[in-house]
Amino acid sequence: MSQRRRRPLALLTSGVLALPLLAGCGAGDEEGGPVAAGQDIAVTSRDKVADGGVLRWAVDTLPDTLNTFQADADATTGRIAGAVLPQLFVLDAKGQPVANPDYLEKAEIVAREPKQVVLYKLNQQAVWSDGREIGAADFVAQWRALNGKDSAYWTARNAGYERIEKIERGKTDLEVKVTFAKPYTDWRSLFTPLYPKQVTGTPDAFNEGARGALKVTAGPFNLGAVDKKTGTVALTRSARWWGRPAKLDTLVLTAVPRADRPAALAAGKLDLAEIDRTGADRIALAHRDAKAAKGAEGAGGAPAHGPGASVTPAQATMSWAIAYGADESRAKEEQASRAANAAAAKTYADEQNALRTFAVRKSLEPAYTQLAMNGASGPLADERVRRAVARALDRKALAEIVLKPLGLPAKPVGSHLALAGQPAYADNSDALGGQDTQAAQALLADAGWRRGGKLTEPSGAKAGPEASSEDDAKTPSGPGTGNDGLYIVGQDDERNGDEQPGAGQDGDEQRGAGQDGAEQDGAEQRGAGQDGAEHPADARPAAGPGLSPALTVAPLAAEQEASLLAQADVARAAADPDAAQDAPATTDTAADAKGTPPRDGDGAGPAKASAAPAPAKQARTSGSMLAKDGKALSLRFVLPSGPGSESLRAVGERIAQMLQKVGIRAEVKKVADESFFKDHIASGQYDLALYSWPATAYPATDARPIFAKPEPAADGSLLVEQNYTRVGTDHIDQLFDQALGELDEAASRELVRKADARIWAAAGSIPLYQRPELVAVKPSLVNAGAFGLGAPRFQDIGWKKPPAAKEANAKEKKK
Repeated sequence: MSQRRRRPLALLTSGVLALPLLAGCGAGDEEGGPVAAGQDIAVTSRDKVADGGVLRWAVDTLPDTLNTFQADADATTGRIAGAVLPQLFVLDAKGQPVANPDYLEKAEIVAREPKQVVLYKLNQQAVWSDGREIGAADFVAQWRALNGKDSAYWTARNAGYERIEKIERGKTDLEVKVTFAKPYTDWRSLFTPLYPKQVTGTPDAFNEGARGALKVTAGPFNLGAVDKKTGTVALTRSARWWGRPAKLDTLVLTAVPRADRPAALAAGKLDLAEIDRTGADRIALAHRDAKAAKGAEGAGGAPAHGPGASVTPAQATMSWAIAYGADESRAKEEQASRAANAAAAKTYADEQNALRTFAVRKSLEPAYTQLAMNGASGPLADERVRRAVARALDRKALAEIVLKPLGLPAKPVGSHLALAGQPAYADNSDALGGQDTQAAQALLADAGWRRGGKLTEPSGAKAGPEASSEDDAKTPSGPGTGNDGLYIVGQDDERNGDEQPGAGQDGDEQRGAGQDGAEQDGAEQRGAGQDGAEHPADARPAAGPGLSPALTVAPLAAEQEASLLAQADVARAAADPDAAQDAPATTDTAADAKGTPPRDGDGAGPAKASAAPAPAKQARTSGSMLAKDGKALSLRFVLPSGPGSESLRAVGERIAQMLQKVGIRAEVKKVADESFFKDHIASGQYDLALYSWPATAYPATDARPIFAKPEPAADGSLLVEQNYTRVGTDHIDQLFDQALGELDEAASRELVRKADARIWAAAGSIPLYQRPELVAVKPSLVNAGAFGLGAPRFQDIGWKKPPAAKEANAKEKKK
């Protein structure tokens, strides 16, 4: 049975491991029960919002289709539909569906026996933009397009619509009566959005007509121009809107990649944009620097972040020497580099000045990040191993890595099916159990995995589903590093599960001075970036402002640097290309890199060749790590590698360290963002992975395909729907089916909670934390920002009226 499809959210994750600049107030008691972060949207009454104006709102991409029921619909499709089409039910701040009075006077179940009947009473003023009343004909056309009976309609989901038996006009044209063949608890999910019959009435109109245009709408805004050249979609105030008129004249949705949004905000191209942690830190730094400059006498000196921040005085002097030295070729190259970096520094400084005019709204996004375990094959096909992995995790510590520095509630998510604050939420994690190293080790021992087991597989062989792939022929060369994007945790058997050098665990803090003098601390690995933000140890700085490689000057030989500092003729000394060639090698690594023999233990020189015979080959064992049947317990941990996924990688590497303690070797493989889902998650080519699912107000409907038991196909493959972990049970499916047909809402929620407990027990996926929502806004923009679990009310968004002259004078006198 086709279902509503939720799209997994793997990327676009706010970064972590940066300096804790974003202080803020979390909602609720961190040590108490479930915590929900409220909306942060500068709520303002409409009488204080100015009429008119333009809002430029960032989106990830222009939509490929404007039909939300097609497979390639995305978040921008949904945002446009929310502003221009009827939404019979909208989500409140707690993520609960409530009737929208702009379209409904009432909607309720009027009969349960012999069949469920829902009666909709429409707002008598509700009309389409062509003047026709919204009515039963639109409901019927949408039902026929989505009920799955006509394959000519290219639909991505039909959940609920296939349960409808008939739709009739009520006593008046404003009444629509819907009769269900089977009871459906999530009936409120239907007909939102509602398309006009011109879109849903024929397959051609449905499949193609609504992809690039919506000629008929019925919302506070109309759809204006879709300009692919400028990457914008214009929504204009509707003259036919019967409700409270939109405050804005125009709402311009602008496609800007998240990495480019700070620059776009600073350039005045955006007024509202969801940003990642790096962007939020830049705004916080801009405010901090402005405050410091205002309070400091003669503020100046070297910048604390951005381009040039990490350049030492000696490096700056050396750069100047080369730029004005005798070697004309090197001087010209260095001068060009210095000019480019000066321009980058000026651009960065100008952007920081502009970013001072923005505020950051914060909440928790309606989505949670989970650890997914592929139970289709390999060690994780054994439920005991999956449960051991889950019980090795300190979920609170993982949540704190992402959320605590932001001042957001760092409570682990306790449900697969709802988030804190939603009516269906309940913490069912006790069905699996919390972090317990001894329990994890006992489960692994019961499954036959032993420390120090004899290994018969070749070095680098893996136990997971990718064991036969060509990638796996590449064997990592040493602890902490690997070929083909691998980062091995637990490779050195002699560590006996101890932490890697430089990696803190279990709350132990590592400290070191940051570039701005702030002390760095935390349980995760840290590395200072040039812009004052920190990066995971695996990250490599990208090109661009704040990360300019040309400013880093390689250290020269000692005698050359001494000559530079002591003599007047610094340029000639710096330009001597032969100065560094006589410097002796000081590390065994350098010798190894050249293929020369290693030094003796005292470092006196090369070791003499020995004529002694090679020692007998000894049997290989897994050392402190686990093994079974000649194979080490090694799991492929796939993570996206692109910008914006820093938090996933940081959390992933911390998870790998936790697994190392119980004897599980995790091999972190970073893959291109565009191939993460298609080539790894959806195809089952992974053991462990991190990705996110959005929240839903209708868990019985929307969550079922995510946790449904995979069914074998005729060709021997598995039909997994959206269950990428391939872990499911008949009991879970039965509980979803019962919840879906239960019209008593309290009883349906209880069935959903029981299903969630069984999902925890099966240990296919482990919810970790709710994702942060960080939104940059102009302070004068109101009723918009971090919406949390709620939906935007587009007609109320606008610019705050300036204070009246009398109020302005009073404020000026107080200053």
